Amino acid sequence: MQKNAVDILTSYVDALHPIIYINHFDFKVIDDAISKVSETAKIVEFNNALGFVDFKSKHPMHEVDLETFLKQVMDYGFDHETFVVLKDVHNELKNPKIIALLKKISEDNVYREDFHETIFIISEVLVIPDELQDFITIFDVPLPNIQEIRDIIEDYARDLNIDITVEDVDEIALSCKGLNEFQIQQILNLAYRDGGHIKADDKKLIISEKQQLVKKAGMLEIVNFKEKVEDIGGLYNLKRWLSKKASIFKDLDKAIKFGVDVPKGILIVGMPGCGKSLTAKATASLFEIPLVRLDVGRLLGKYVGESENNMRRTLSLAEAISPCVLWIDELEKAFAGVGQSLGGNEVTTRLFGQFLTWMQEKESTVFIVATANNIAKMPPEFMRRGRFDELFFVDLPDADERRNILRIHLEKRGKWNSEIDTIALTKKTDGYSGVDLESVVKNAIEEAFINEKQEITTADLLTSVKRTKSISVTLKEKIKDLRDDISKYDFMEANGMKDKEW
Repeated sequence: MQKNAVDILTSYVDALHPIIYINHFDFKVIDDAISKVSETAKIVEFNNALGFVDFKSKHPMHEVDLETFLKQVMDYGFDHETFVVLKDVHNELKNPKIIALLKKISEDNVYREDFHETIFIISEVLVIPDELQDFITIFDVPLPNIQEIRDIIEDYARDLNIDITVEDVDEIALSCKGLNEFQIQQILNLAYRDGGHIKADDKKLIISEKQQLVKKAGMLEIVNFKEKVEDIGGLYNLKRWLSKKASIFKDLDKAIKFGVDVPKGILIVGMPGCGKSLTAKATASLFEIPLVRLDVGRLLGKYVGESENNMRRTLSLAEAISPCVLWIDELEKAFAGVGQSLGGNEVTTRLFGQFLTWMQEKESTVFIVATANNIAKMPPEFMRRGRFDELFFVDLPDADERRNILRIHLEKRGKWNSEIDTIALTKKTDGYSGVDLESVVKNAIEEAFINEKQEITTADLLTSVKRTKSISVTLKEKIKDLRDDISKYDFMEANGMKDKEW
């Protein structure tokens, strides 16, 4: 563990924080840190599986339950400074007797000058009883910074006599940002065993390992995609803007050293079926980084504080797997009820506050793509400058964009031919969304197959247009309201500019 982490732990002990809750999985790393906090303190350990164990050797000493253990050690603090280390006891923290014993030791530590006994609770599961809230300090083990990651990589290479360039160290270090020391060591082991070397090409291996973190946590969803930016018909301003950000992400280490800020993300608001979700997938493809989706509903827990802890862990996980695209679909629904004061909405409001603070302060390479259909239901805080790099409005496609979209969908299905009159089609599809145009193509091809036709004609597509009711008809009032709402904010037009210019 880094020296600054040990310094923080030491300051907590010196300030008489009676219970320090360390939310971590690696007992050895934490044991090493506790050992460095004080050279004179007596350290006693309880392991939920083994009972009373010797802190240094880890040999079982007495097979006792937690209540008996606490009664045995609760007076040690009168004789000498004592650290009580409790491992994986989160399930016991619902037991009134355990709570009472921990509270007794805590009160003695705070109020009695002749008593010095600090409790360290170490567990991956965070459980804080209401009765102990004021006595517990949560300690989040800080992740290694870039320089510390470089040191880990260089030490590893030196120990195994591996030649590695400074450029490769910098590239790998940036890719490993957000991982803890244990995870970095595991990745280096895999890279070395796979090829007998460590190079910047191992970034794919790092991404694969980071995806494992997502799968095991179960709070974010890895989105597999084939879509590319070329699959977006239109939205030329948006594509041009994204291509500039992609050039930063593809050379991120050099960009940061040059003084370029890490891109934060974009908010895309607009008509349903006009390419917002497709843009999220195409962004990850363009940046050549993983795409993960955040569903706020999956974070809601049954117990007080559980949802907030889930959000904290999820955002930490997103940073751990960065660089990545974090996609939040239908943002207005994710934080519905923010600002209201009843029931579950209080939880949503707290989650919203957590997320907003993280967005403002994050320095990680997590690029947020947030999409929304209804700006009126969205908290106005999202529209303030600084939350996102840019706000985009996606309108219904114009004639040139509609022609492009039709061609993309026909080519994708192997049915494009130069005889198709796209100009005639665009005249008949004013007010159609991208999804509407896809339906036109799909239905025309289906009819052609049923009628045993080999080619798709303009007439086939025009017939399909007549049978497809456009979004501008089915959602006429909602579209008008959305355009009115957008006019109140400083949104950049995602449409506009010709495809060849981006």
